Amino acid sequence: MRIGISVACAAWLVVGAMAAQQRDYFGHGLGSCSTRATVVATIAAGPLNYQGLHPTVTCPRPSA
Repeated sequence: MRIGISVACAAWLVVGAMAAQQRDYFGHGLGSCSTRATVVATIAAGPLNYQGLHPTVTCPRPSA
């Protein structure tokens, strides 16, 4: 049972990484907070990316 859950979780993340690669998130570097957070959200969403989910994250700017 544990192995099945582990394999399912790994497959979920691999599909999410494939979606992030198809959206070319890895080609331009991960400079900003928003870009890094969007890549993480895309990978975590896994197969939901192919069901129409397009996660984007914006990081708040620090106030002076």
